[in-house]
Amino acid sequence: MNRFRSRPPRPGGGRVRAPFVLAVPALLAVAFLLMPLVGVLARTEWGQLGDHLSSPGVTEALKLSLVVSFWTLGLSLLLGVPLAWLLARVPFPGKALVRSLVLLPMVLPPTVGGVALLLGFGRRGLLGPWLEDTFGVVLPFHTSGAVVAATFVSMPFLVISLEGAIAGLRPSYEETAASLGASPARVFRTVTLPMVAPGLAAGAALTWARALGEFGATITFAGNLPGTTQTLPLQVYLLLQDSPEAATSVSLLLLAIAMAVLVALRGRWTGGGGAAGGDRGRRSVGGGVDDGGVEGALGGADAGAGADAVRGSLADADAVRGSLAGAARGAGAGGVRGAGVDALRGAGGDVVREPGAGGVGGAGADALLGAGVDAVREPGAGGVGGAGVDALRGAGGDVVREPGTGGVSGARADALRGQGADPGRDRPVVDGLAKVPGSGGSWALHADVTGFTRLVLDAEPGTTIAVVGPNGAGKTTLLRALLGLTPRAHAALRLGDADVTALAPHRRGVAWVPQDGALFPHLTALGNTAYGLRAQGVPRAEARRAAQAWLDRLGVGHLAHRRPAQLSGGQAGRVALARALAARPRLLLLDEPLAALDQTTRAHVRHTLRGHLDGFGGVCLIVTHDPVEAVSLADRVLVLDDGRAVQDAPPAEVTRHPRSPWVARMLGRNAWPGAVASDGTLALAGGGRLVVADPLDAGVRALAVIAPEAVSVHREKPAGSPRNVWAGTVREITTAGSRLRVLVTSPDAPDLVAEITPAAAAELALADGAAVWTSVKATEVSVVPL
Repeated sequence: MNRFRSRPPRPGGGRVRAPFVLAVPALLAVAFLLMPLVGVLARTEWGQLGDHLSSPGVTEALKLSLVVSFWTLGLSLLLGVPLAWLLARVPFPGKALVRSLVLLPMVLPPTVGGVALLLGFGRRGLLGPWLEDTFGVVLPFHTSGAVVAATFVSMPFLVISLEGAIAGLRPSYEETAASLGASPARVFRTVTLPMVAPGLAAGAALTWARALGEFGATITFAGNLPGTTQTLPLQVYLLLQDSPEAATSVSLLLLAIAMAVLVALRGRWTGGGGAAGGDRGRRSVGGGVDDGGVEGALGGADAGAGADAVRGSLADADAVRGSLAGAARGAGAGGVRGAGVDALRGAGGDVVREPGAGGVGGAGADALLGAGVDAVREPGAGGVGGAGVDALRGAGGDVVREPGTGGVSGARADALRGQGADPGRDRPVVDGLAKVPGSGGSWALHADVTGFTRLVLDAEPGTTIAVVGPNGAGKTTLLRALLGLTPRAHAALRLGDADVTALAPHRRGVAWVPQDGALFPHLTALGNTAYGLRAQGVPRAEARRAAQAWLDRLGVGHLAHRRPAQLSGGQAGRVALARALAARPRLLLLDEPLAALDQTTRAHVRHTLRGHLDGFGGVCLIVTHDPVEAVSLADRVLVLDDGRAVQDAPPAEVTRHPRSPWVARMLGRNAWPGAVASDGTLALAGGGRLVVADPLDAGVRALAVIAPEAVSVHREKPAGSPRNVWAGTVREITTAGSRLRVLVTSPDAPDLVAEITPAAAAELALADGAAVWTSVKATEVSVVPL
């Protein structure tokens, strides 16, 4: 893939001129740093440079310096890499003190460091006698002493550089690897180190260069013995007394080595390479759809199949006009309005929609919403007889799914739910996808979560649960508790017959797809997908075959050898899903898997995801803020607020009777909490009273839900039957499909949203700031006890 990089334009489009008061001191600083280097270059005897550097004493010191510096680098890597990881990832008492100890050699005079080493490891030091008596090791006046001295002063460069790189790496990469079955050591070796390689290389180069030039600590602790501890800097010190020209030549050599290291780093020490891998990984999500993207994944599926959401009651109109508007119009030639039947509203606000150009028998009914939010979904292109019934919702949210393509008689029944029926389903083959390879069974879920998030969750195999709620409600905390990755909450977790509560995250069989996908940027799509199998001990060839099969199933098999940075957002999302499913999990956790996608891509990927979840033998939890995802993907909707379960019910029930103001507003409703007064009215929390047709008992906390379509807007105070009338002011007018939403504020009631036609808005001459009256019939108010 060809990539072109352009230099970003400067702000203002022109050159930035430094103020005179800053430019002069800056130039003086550069001159101050440059002058010693110019002095070395000016005083070097260039004609004798070769003789000076090839003299026996210099070559012997150079060889010793290389030996000491490379041993120092190895010892620094052995001790410094784990220390850097500990400082970056693990909170522990005294962490600030440990970091100060790491930095101390950088600010300590080298000779003082040598004295400290002598008092600690010398023959009369604290540890020296024990080392000599036990191992026969004497560090002073030995090459090993020079290595210890150089390690003491140079290892901090490695620790600081690597700690910054690891701290800049998002933990989601390592947590995702653990959820795929990788042990902590494997995660560190195969994910952490490759992704912080630039920071590690920078720290290693600086450590080696600093060890090569170490003088003070070495001469104080290890002495100055030719061939034993006399390194190149010590040789320079001796040559200054006998041959200053030779000392200048050797100094030039050390200067050239130091400059070469700094040029090779190219700014990584100052922050250019610490999280390069993470930055590349971030590019794998959120890109546009390129060739071979969503369309390839669906295998030429009809566009109408993407319109897979059904919303009951008064909210379904909002759903189709909102996120599904584009998908519904694409379902048949001419779109919704091409069918000639846009909406048939019956008693109680029931809706019949036929988005196919040829009616029900043509492209199939996308959604048939009858009384009680019953629905029929037919995503196929051959009508009821050709595609089979995708979803038939009866009273109480009962469902029959037949996603086959050979008609009702030829398709396998996915699930038959009657009132009180077992929610478990015998999953069919969907788009050629059978059960998870090697899964060999199905796993029910039982979780008792305590801590910030407090709930008991039970689900049968094959159940998909959408987890919704406002920010801070505990959704991600719930997922992380199930993974065993957070101290904020604890989950007593049972998957099937196995209690996995005490197991480490990599042994639970719980796969996690974070919101950003967290594809490992240093691996290809195939390597990412095979990662979980390899972590579980599957041979490389077998793991890659299984990974390729999963990529093929999700329509991205032809992208197997691309890296995440070369994938679009939709492609990266499907690779992340393939990676999770290929790991053969017992529980699948998806944290807003479609959040980074545009509306068109989201509709297609949603349909693909629904089909592949139908073949999963465990339980799937999906965190989402999108009501369309909650309705179209989930069998149940779990509503969280402040760490507690507010509602856990089928999507149709949540749509009809939301028990959370946040959910009601997410569905496009007006939601007013309050308490029932003695006269049967609802005393609203925001002030005012609301008359309802079916009052609850006095004192009960309740939520009043009002559909925007049920709100009438007038320029004059209405007369007649409405019992709830308020004077207000128009604050905002927005479009919602083919209709307008009008936000009205009032001193006598909470903010109210009304939905009207553009013609009605024109007739009322509505505009921001216009004085209006709003009214709601008592019979249009749904009251749900909290």
